[in-house]
Amino acid sequence: MKNSFVLLLCLLFILPIVVFAQQSPDIIITNGKVITLNPENKIEEAIAIAGNKILAVGKSTELLQLKTATTKVIDARGKTIIPGLSDNHLHIIRGGRFFNLELRWDGVKTLSRALQMLKEQAARTPKGEWVRVVGGWNEFQFAEKRLPTLNEINAATGSVPTFILYLYGKAFVNKAGLRTLGLDANSPNPSMGLIEKDINGNPT
Repeated sequence: MKNSFVLLLCLLFILPIVVFAQQSPDIIITNGKVITLNPENKIEEAIAIAGNKILAVGKSTELLQLKTATTKVIDARGKTIIPGLSDNHLHIIRGGRFFNLELRWDGVKTLSRALQMLKEQAARTPKGEWVRVVGGWNEFQFAEKRLPTLNEINAATGSVPTFILYLYGKAFVNKAGLRTLGLDANSPNPSMGLIEKDINGNPT
């Protein structure tokens, strides 16, 4: 029984090496901080990959022994390597209801183009609906490196109420939107929120 147990342990350690030996890595990334997310939360130095599978993680010197003539070696230069992230949540109901009403600025290169898109969206928005610009953008993607001003937003949207969401922490609402919501100088701040106002106390 004791000998069988020792043999089993040996097989458990040898088997991964045998399986591993059947595949050569396409890529070896060395000199990194590989976040394994295993139960020990161990951080390794290198990772070997074949196709879309991770073959092994360990020390750079160990994994480089598996290199072949076709293996690409990447020096991570101390950078952190994490598992792929998959965002598997969907806003299916909102997406279906407002598919033609939402405007995305993701990847738009200039603020002037973003404002032109806003104007075009306002022109095709049915009466009684809002223009909605939702997440996925920030001022640093624009060549101008700034946010739109309220005057620019008002000029682009006119009488169509408009809501522009900025990083899920702030929103711009145009003059038509303020009228629709009934917000004025006497409007209290919402719970846990703030209505920015000008020097005369009017909401901006």
